Amino acid sequence: MPAMVIDLGRAEDWRDVVHRAVQVLAEGGIVAFPTETVYGLAASALDESGIERLLATKQRAARQPFALAIRSVEEALDYAPDMSALALRLARRGWPGPITLVVDASHPESLVQRLPAKVRQCVSPENTVGLRVPGHPAIIDVLQMLAGPLALSSANRSGEPDAVTAQQVLGAVGDGVDLVLDDGPCRFGQPSSVVRIVDNRFEILRAGVVPEKTLQRLASVMILLVCTGNTCRSPMAEVLCRQLLAERLHLEMDALEDHGFIVMSAGIAGMLGGRASPEAVEVMRDFGLDLSGHETQPLTEPLVRNADFIYTMTRSHREAIVAEWPTAASRTLQLSPDGSDIPDPIGGPLERYRSCATEIRRNLEARLDHLAELTQD
Repeated sequence: MPAMVIDLGRAEDWRDVVHRAVQVLAEGGIVAFPTETVYGLAASALDESGIERLLATKQRAARQPFALAIRSVEEALDYAPDMSALALRLARRGWPGPITLVVDASHPESLVQRLPAKVRQCVSPENTVGLRVPGHPAIIDVLQMLAGPLALSSANRSGEPDAVTAQQVLGAVGDGVDLVLDDGPCRFGQPSSVVRIVDNRFEILRAGVVPEKTLQRLASVMILLVCTGNTCRSPMAEVLCRQLLAERLHLEMDALEDHGFIVMSAGIAGMLGGRASPEAVEVMRDFGLDLSGHETQPLTEPLVRNADFIYTMTRSHREAIVAEWPTAASRTLQLSPDGSDIPDPIGGPLERYRSCATEIRRNLEARLDHLAELTQD
């Protein structure tokens, strides 16, 4: 029976499309999904018969592993409970998107260990697993309705060119697919970057959409300092943190990003494009730092998602962040390790700004002492 093809651009009921795909997968069938990279073939990772069909359609050896398409970064920890800090950084910053992360799956509590035996052989033959959250609403919505992940591979026969249109899918593997979701040409037209993580180092196993230079930036440690308006406390904390990190690493401040460290600041009520207060600029000049070019910015979801460590000036700042973005709770701390607030010097004399800056620097030193691993090569 020829594959059913649904043109997503003309579909009248998106929910019906999703339900059809879910039904096919739940019954052991194969669905060809559009993704941001290339079209992919998917089978339920809970169904051995579907995996066998996927192998047959791909004409692929069982020990060439399929990736697992999952819902989110949080779900990744179910399959790799001891994911390293580096892996989590790349996942937070690269998903949904064109990065497949190959991580250790040998942990006894990994859900990989609970997959059917045939499926485990096909997704984790050597106690590693490739995880990805594809960047297309069709597959993401289907995953939200499935009981488990999808085994995912490119929609072609092994060794043949990737399919970047639904027509190419039908020409390559149409006889082995039950449903094709047609969303026109894929955005990037090349496969995901496959990156293996070992401890806190990465290795590119397959070059793809995301080049190595971008991966290196995505792998950087990002420290975010937060206050209210991003005009005095957090900008001073930003440049002081850069200064302290550079001293510890024996680097020039301008070289920090090249060595994997990004330091930023934002304000919970900050405006875009404002300037640091004149008093903050003057006090930082006394510390040998230039704050004259600072531009204020509001705290946003991407900043929170991408930051490894978020340090707030007060308890209320932290509470506001955690209320808005609960998944950032473990990464969001008050700058002062003892939980005391750093008072806002706005409107006060210059001496109050100097006292504030001194307190910020002292607390930064304490925080960096607790994060000593960041300053090791």
